[in-house]
Amino acid sequence: MKISEICKILGAKFSGDDMDITGLNSLDIAGDGELSYCDSPKNAKFLKNTKASAVLVNSALTSDVPNGVKAVAYDNPHLGFAILSKYFAKELLRDNKPALISDFAKVMSGAYVGSNSKVGNGTLIMPGVFIGDNVEIGQNCTIHPNAVIYNDTKIGDRVEIHANAVIGSDGFGYAHTKDGRHIKIYHNGNVIIEDDVEIGACTTIDRSVFKSTIIKKGTKIDNLVQIGHNCELGENCIVVSQTGISGSTILGRNVVMGGQSGTAGHLVIGDFAQCAARAGVSKSLDGNKNYAGHPIVELKEWLRLNAKINRFFKDN
Repeated sequence: MKISEICKILGAKFSGDDMDITGLNSLDIAGDGELSYCDSPKNAKFLKNTKASAVLVNSALTSDVPNGVKAVAYDNPHLGFAILSKYFAKELLRDNKPALISDFAKVMSGAYVGSNSKVGNGTLIMPGVFIGDNVEIGQNCTIHPNAVIYNDTKIGDRVEIHANAVIGSDGFGYAHTKDGRHIKIYHNGNVIIEDDVEIGACTTIDRSVFKSTIIKKGTKIDNLVQIGHNCELGENCIVVSQTGISGSTILGRNVVMGGQSGTAGHLVIGDFAQCAARAGVSKSLDGNKNYAGHPIVELKEWLRLNAKINRFFKDN
């Protein structure tokens, strides 16, 4: 799509030379021919090194756009990017190329394997499973009935995905207009699940906007867990039932998330940290410590606080 067409869609002013835009991407990984956006001064530091051909920015940041990168002024760059994401969304149905299923894999009746997808030796795909296009599934995996694996998902070896899990659905991302409408952000990334991961029944793992949502090797995820877009779970994590992990959260290795715990987005939990059941993680946490409560504190502090509260009411 030409920059001039993009400006027409957004109602933005077009000037200068026209150019072709082949896709959308984030500032840090955008390349030649791609459009990115910057919507706040705190992200302006990423502008100077961007390799994008053009950037949506508000008028206050146009002077920060480096030479050689075309600045497209727009009052709400995040909203503009959401509007454009529909035009650059990947097609749900790709070219009709045959799936590559190992002779030593078993795909049971009623399962569907999409175009150009690969299934490795010893893998069992049970009835009702839907596997989209361009999916890779390694060796000795088990995909239980009615699990759904969206396009472009990459799954390692010895992975077990239980019934009704959904891997690679769109993240919950919207930009908002002044009159209160919610504009969907289309997600073109994927999910990567490394070796020896187990994913419980009815768990959902969202694809990223641009890059990958990653579940690293050895991690075990219980039933009814929600993992948002762009998250990264380190090796050997334990995530207990009804936990919700918001977008762009990073868990280090061997992190334990207790039942019904939850995180805000864009934070980091250090290696070997443990969050007790119903913990509300609203900030980044150091590793090798135990935490509880909301607002979250170290477990020993939370226990002392609750003991004081109990004594107070007993004495009064």
